[in-house]
Amino acid sequence: MNLMNIITKQLIEIIEWTDDSRDTLSYRWPDEDKEIKNGAQLIVRESQQVQFVSEGQFADLFGPGRHQLTTQNIPILSTLRGWKYGFNSPFKCDVYYVNTRLFTGNKWGTSNPVMMRDKDFGVVRLRAFGTYDFRIVQPAKFLKEVAGTDQNFRLDEFADTMRSRIVSIFSEALARAQVPVLDVAQRYTEMGDALLQLINPAVTEKYGLEITSFLLENVSVPPEVEEAIDKRSSMSAIGNLNDYVKYQMGQAMANGGEGAAAATIPATMAMGFGMAQEMMKGMQQPSGAAAADPFSPAAAQAAQAAPAAAAAAGAGLQVLTPEQAAQALGVTVQEVLTELESGALKGRKIGSAWRISQESLNEFLRG
Repeated sequence: MNLMNIITKQLIEIIEWTDDSRDTLSYRWPDEDKEIKNGAQLIVRESQQVQFVSEGQFADLFGPGRHQLTTQNIPILSTLRGWKYGFNSPFKCDVYYVNTRLFTGNKWGTSNPVMMRDKDFGVVRLRAFGTYDFRIVQPAKFLKEVAGTDQNFRLDEFADTMRSRIVSIFSEALARAQVPVLDVAQRYTEMGDALLQLINPAVTEKYGLEITSFLLENVSVPPEVEEAIDKRSSMSAIGNLNDYVKYQMGQAMANGGEGAAAATIPATMAMGFGMAQEMMKGMQQPSGAAAADPFSPAAAQAAQAAPAAAAAAGAGLQVLTPEQAAQALGVTVQEVLTELESGALKGRKIGSAWRISQESLNEFLRG
């Protein structure tokens, strides 16, 4: 073997890398202390980029294609090397292949609950997990901040680190977004798209990555928050509270017995509240309006007609116990019994139990 063959074997003429692992993020081309020949061929395939590093400094970046290494297409390296008038001798340089394809289906999740402030439930602890897709868009920054000088940097080496960074950025983004817990727990797709706009710039700036898809697959809240959400859903299902109370009263009346008698109490109280409101409205109107005077004969007749109408509406369901009468009047049972014994409140004693008609209670109220 002559001297020329020996020298040729020490020079690199073709640089290329074929990835068959499907999980390699970056690969440092092994030079084995060989030097790159002037005019060597660099082959970069689709979904690859090549970053040259000379003496620890980032130099030229090459995209897909076949490149001949000359001073014309490696201007940064030529400047670093001081090749003002071209070069003819071999040179040493680190060559990093960076995989720019899309890496899909990467898992992320919160190992500990994320604390967030919610306007409905106060401070809430959230757990979340899902998937994300990403690609490398800034090879130099990725090599500097993530891969370093690793010969063969694989996805499994990066998964745990990336997961913790994603969760950290997710927590900050969720806090800044101030999204209500009810929306987080019910609208995963919209939340993922919204958070992607906050997470992606931070990841690109720090690590040279672009997250193309960020999905929330599940968001869980503590049991007490779930119970509160269920209660709120139940109240929404009830709808108009007034209609709901009327329905409950109708059901109780249909059942008859003491339950039916008890059902008249809310009606009596509701009428009292209604009359009080009408009186307050009348007091707020000008004193010259006779119809608005709560003490006018018309108002007295209306007050007398209201209980009668209520009694007519609840015909057959007008008997109250002293306890029910006390609840309707807002007094003690003993005070009702005292009025019954004195005869001021009309009632009928059957055995040892008193029963009071609705009409007698109305007469007692009128005095």
